[in-house]
Amino acid sequence: MMNNTMVREFILLGLTDNHQLKIILFILLIGVYLLTIMGNILIIVITLVNQQLYTPMYFFLRHIAFVEIGYTSAILPKTLDNMATGQKTISLAGCFTQSFVHFVLGTTEFLLLAAMSIDRYVAICNPLRYSTVMNNRVCSLLVLWCWAGSLLLIIVPAVVLFRMPFCGPNTINHFFCDNGPLVKLACTDTSLLNLLNFITATLSLLGTLSVNTVSYIHIISTIMRIRSTSGRQKAFSTCASHITVVSITYSSCIFMYIKPNHDSELYYSKGVALLNTVLAPLLVPFIYCLRNTQVQDALRGACRQLVAIRKDSR
Repeated sequence: MMNNTMVREFILLGLTDNHQLKIILFILLIGVYLLTIMGNILIIVITLVNQQLYTPMYFFLRHIAFVEIGYTSAILPKTLDNMATGQKTISLAGCFTQSFVHFVLGTTEFLLLAAMSIDRYVAICNPLRYSTVMNNRVCSLLVLWCWAGSLLLIIVPAVVLFRMPFCGPNTINHFFCDNGPLVKLACTDTSLLNLLNFITATLSLLGTLSVNTVSYIHIISTIMRIRSTSGRQKAFSTCASHITVVSITYSSCIFMYIKPNHDSELYYSKGVALLNTVLAPLLVPFIYCLRNTQVQDALRGACRQLVAIRKDSR
């Protein structure tokens, strides 16, 4: 850290100054956070213990669930702590760590969603070669590249940001250390960092969105050529959950990083950030559990086993 950095902590203004509304939001957020953790842990456990779910699709889903746990945990615990204690501060190191983890995990999720779309493309468009192409080694390498790729994309702009001097003011009109507000507080020229952020956003957001889009254009084209209605429905059902998650994740991120021009629009920006960082991680396990018969069958089987174990123990 440079010696001319004067700011030692930042002030997060949070979601609202209304005391009653803050209490309601605190109760809602802690409930959503607990559900998010439990739901994604359930996805991880059920895809590990059930052999029917030992497929590439659920292998990627397990890693996405792990990412969602870390993604929401990087932000919500500190937000809830500030709301409960009335404090609004976060240390300089804590702010940088929160921003770095947030963007690394967010980028990893984009890459994992792109990998899942490739998996669905091979499964539907080249079903005879699916087991050969999407073998365990390929899937493991794809996940490894997703993690490594996100680190490579984020590390350079993160180092540039963290080495910048912050001389004040130190107030962030947000509930977490987002990259945009941090850049605005740097008391130096940020043109290089803005260029790096633009390149990173283009590669991580638009690049992976292009992979998803191209994959599903081919997938939909293949599904429409299936003659039987039941065959089309079955093929589409294997992609429906993934399409839903992709739509929610990308739409919220795209709107989240449209820079507001007026202060009155900051509340809208915070609302979209809540959707992206709080609600989206909660929806992932529910979408895959409610729309996927294999996961539902695995959950029923696990429940029956638990009931049987309890009966035997008595």
